[in-house]
Amino acid sequence: MTKAGWRVFLLVPLLVAAGGCRSWSAKSCHEPQPYMQAKSVPPLIIPAGLDAPDTTNSLRLPQLTEPAAPPRKGKQPCLDEPPSFKVTQPARTPQA
Repeated sequence: MTKAGWRVFLLVPLLVAAGGCRSWSAKSCHEPQPYMQAKSVPPLIIPAGLDAPDTTNSLRLPQLTEPAAPPRKGKQPCLDEPPSFKVTQPARTPQA
């Protein structure tokens, strides 16, 4: 076998393995994630006699007032997966 033949012979399994990596992590949204245990910290307390830092450009996060989305189960796709592109066509009404 030539050098080019060996390269193709070795490259094809590598590409197949790399393409299949996504299926290993496909169910990651169904497991608890580290960010889910994040907690808010209390606001900064400035000791007497010191100036407070300038917070005019700080990011303000609004309070979440909506209920949480129901957890995804079983074979439901993760929210970061694209939706199905199969569009159902409406039934046609007969033309007179």
